[in-house]
Amino acid sequence: MIASLSAAWRRIVALVGKEFLALLKDKKSRFVLIGPPIIQLLVFGYAATFDLNHVPYALYNEDGGAVSRQLAARFAGAPVFDLISTIRRDADIRPLIDDRQARLIVHISPQFSRDLALGKPAPVQLIVDGRNSNSALIVLNYASSIVQQFNADRLQRSGMGGPPVHLEVRAWFNPNLQSRWFLIPGIAGLITLIVTMLVTALSVAREREQGTFDQLLVTPLRPVEILLGKALPGFIIGMFEATVIIALAVFWFDIPLLGSLVTLYTGLALFLLSAIGVGLMISSLAVTQQQGFLGAFLFMVPAVILSGFATPIENMPEAVQYITLIDPLRYFVVILRDVFLEGTPFHLLIPQFWPLALIGTISLSIAGWLFRHRMY
Repeated sequence: MIASLSAAWRRIVALVGKEFLALLKDKKSRFVLIGPPIIQLLVFGYAATFDLNHVPYALYNEDGGAVSRQLAARFAGAPVFDLISTIRRDADIRPLIDDRQARLIVHISPQFSRDLALGKPAPVQLIVDGRNSNSALIVLNYASSIVQQFNADRLQRSGMGGPPVHLEVRAWFNPNLQSRWFLIPGIAGLITLIVTMLVTALSVAREREQGTFDQLLVTPLRPVEILLGKALPGFIIGMFEATVIIALAVFWFDIPLLGSLVTLYTGLALFLLSAIGVGLMISSLAVTQQQGFLGAFLFMVPAVILSGFATPIENMPEAVQYITLIDPLRYFVVILRDVFLEGTPFHLLIPQFWPLALIGTISLSIAGWLFRHRMY
């Protein structure tokens, strides 16, 4: 019994040693094992934050009295808020929220000072950009704390029995601030990226590992034809997966799809081209499927963190914000949420379309060059 157990442990140790040798004998494998944890730690440490700093807001003070100016001064003096505009009329509110110039509109009613003087509750309206429900709730908490402190100071000075100011909150594009409306469109992009990357990143590596890559070299197929043959399955599978997820989002989760399907699928097609290009680049460099999988993982985790899927890009350090410009998921998340929640028309999303087209063109060109280089 003891001898058999000892022999079993020796075989297990030998097998573990063999696996370590297989992983560490190649320089690329060693880098993939050591590099990703360090890179991901840096990305998470700098980018993954739910804190909001320098929140842009606009002030619409219809009262103009001394008391309303005191409340406005509290917002202006708060370190988390940056005043970007002073509104003079109702028509100026919508463009600031639609164009993402302001996350918050502070609207002080015309009778604010008079109501306070008469001992009545004086309304202050907060109009919040609700596209990102998490950020909207954080902004509301910041604004509410300022108003509550204003109330406490007024009560202490006047001795009134009730709060002098109460809030009226309205969130655009997501009236009930349901996080599901914000998260599920982003999840559609996330899952599409994962599926597409795994299909393409393992394709060429699988051929090399199984020994069938050399057989492709003696076929009449040219390198560009083989590359297209590897890219099309990923495109078809990604399109199918995204369609299923979009259908579930609309019909199962009741997420409103306010925009055009043409706009949505244009963004999807460009995103798939860019993801396939990156996946084929990884697959062309990988010798084994394990290397291809780890290379895809190395790309996907930072791509998700830097996409704005969960944390606002504008809160990341400036250097990290520049890195997000080469992340295709960053643009696709904006397309998904704008089409779903806002009904944004095609021409307004061109600033998101052309970077995806550029990333797809460059990555597919590099993948094609690498593919030809590794074949000959």
